[in-house]
Amino acid sequence: VQLVESGGGSAQAGGSLRPSCTASGSSLEDSVMGWYRQAPGNECEMVSTITGDGIPTYTDSVEGRNTISRDNAKNTIDLRIDGLKPEDTAEYYCAAGAALRMTAIQALGVLGPSCPSTWVFYYWGQGTQVTVS
Repeated sequence: VQLVESGGGSAQAGGSLRPSCTASGSSLEDSVMGWYRQAPGNECEMVSTITGDGIPTYTDSVEGRNTISRDNAKNTIDLRIDGLKPEDTAEYYCAAGAALRMTAIQALGVLGPSCPSTWVFYYWGQGTQVTVS
């Protein structure tokens, strides 16, 4: 499975960005997928996850500002980020193929010193940079 992110970039505070992730190599229709981010000097943290049937979860810091969605026919997930804040600046990673139960993934939040973390999700993209000024 290969994951490729796109759609990051630079924006001003209060604006919006929409990173996207396309999967290839296998259908991920039934797979939990997620977005994580890591800012310089910070740990890898969960932003949002979505189940195969479209149920989302969000970390508290982005609740109400982010919308995760998926298109199983296209093998894609998107993360719309509204009301951008400078603290949203980070490398954003797409992940798929849960290695843990969904409840465990949601409870983790912060994964540790680096994204990717294959003990949580088996497959990770290379990341897309989001910069907010």
